[in-house]
Amino acid sequence: MLASSMALIQQFSVPIARGVRPSHRTCLRSCTMAVAPSSTPDLSIPSSTRDSSSQVLLGLSEKELQQVALDLGQQSYRGKQLHHLIYQRKVREIQDLYQLPQAFRNDLQEAGWTVGRSPIFNTVTAADGTIKLLLKLDDSRLIETVGIPVEDDKGSVRLTACVSSQVGCPLRCSFCATGKGGFSRNLKRHEIVEQVLSIEEVFKQRVTNVVFMGMGEPMLNLKMVLAAHHCLNKDVQIGQRMITISTVGVPNTIKKLASHKLQSTLAVSLHAPNQKLRETIVPSAKSYPLDALMSDCREYFLETSRRISFEYALLAGVNDSVDHARELAQLLHEWGHGYHVNLIPFNPIEGSEYRRPYKKAVQAFVSALESSKITVSVRQTRGLDANAACGQLRNKYQKSPLVTDPENMGSQLPNMDLAVTC
Repeated sequence: MLASSMALIQQFSVPIARGVRPSHRTCLRSCTMAVAPSSTPDLSIPSSTRDSSSQVLLGLSEKELQQVALDLGQQSYRGKQLHHLIYQRKVREIQDLYQLPQAFRNDLQEAGWTVGRSPIFNTVTAADGTIKLLLKLDDSRLIETVGIPVEDDKGSVRLTACVSSQVGCPLRCSFCATGKGGFSRNLKRHEIVEQVLSIEEVFKQRVTNVVFMGMGEPMLNLKMVLAAHHCLNKDVQIGQRMITISTVGVPNTIKKLASHKLQSTLAVSLHAPNQKLRETIVPSAKSYPLDALMSDCREYFLETSRRISFEYALLAGVNDSVDHARELAQLLHEWGHGYHVNLIPFNPIEGSEYRRPYKKAVQAFVSALESSKITVSVRQTRGLDANAACGQLRNKYQKSPLVTDPENMGSQLPNMDLAVTC
């Protein structure tokens, strides 16, 4: 998010789950995928790409995989085996499904099925153990996903996967590196799910929490985000309450999400206490006034009884004064209760005019909110030495601007300015 606007990869305030402490190097490292190319990798984007989503096994439920097996003349239990191999063993290629008969593997390939896993093009590990991955999709586009391990006082580790929902982002939030790289297309269900599996492979432990805060605006790809959410919950076995969906605000989508009555957390990227300031930070806010957004948030809470978390990126000298904090508290009190503010000190990105606030300013902002009886937390900064701001690593390797695919945009936001500078 963040891509959605929360393009700041840092620590998340989510429940603790059991885990095993991974071993990490304490220095920054960068390495290419297992089979490193002998020359500069070809990252050109093909003029046309094959849509193979209908023939991808990843993302299918156990029942659907059983049907695949039956359609190819196998017994249904082969589908259960497929499910285990894909989601638990994380097998990447059809011919590596050794527990299945060779004839079945051949039939799967001949029928055009693939597992649907993408190679890891690049990894960067920060000193604090945060790892950012670049995955290279079938069409040679690159997407980012981040694994964030956090150890509690008892030595247990929760592992959060920060996943992308789009290739790039069309909303162009002024502090976000993803928006600077342009927008290409929405991710498919399996391309979202595989990010979590890749994080588990790299860390050699289960992901306990998932946040849709990577590249892209999840609400602009809500159909696939919900499909991936279902798969992560039912097939990857991550509890709904351990999943967070972040949005900068897209008209009508919060109401649509509320109708699904998920137990997951909705995080709304606010970043300003008034409409005028918000428009300078989040250009799309011009077509989605703050009052309309807050009204939708109130209705979401009434519909789902789920507390909304408001993400607020603190930008030095822009939106981090005590007066801004008091105005934010007044805004939240005006629109109801059950809200939580998650403050995020800005994660510097190359070429940005914004600066990270001093700790003293952050604490003053916190105190002003608390004195107004607003629940607040400060996100611990993670991965500052690993190009952690969303989009930074991708832009390093795929410098050419992305061309917006109109078929992916459709008429999702007829009243919003979605122009992308290419």
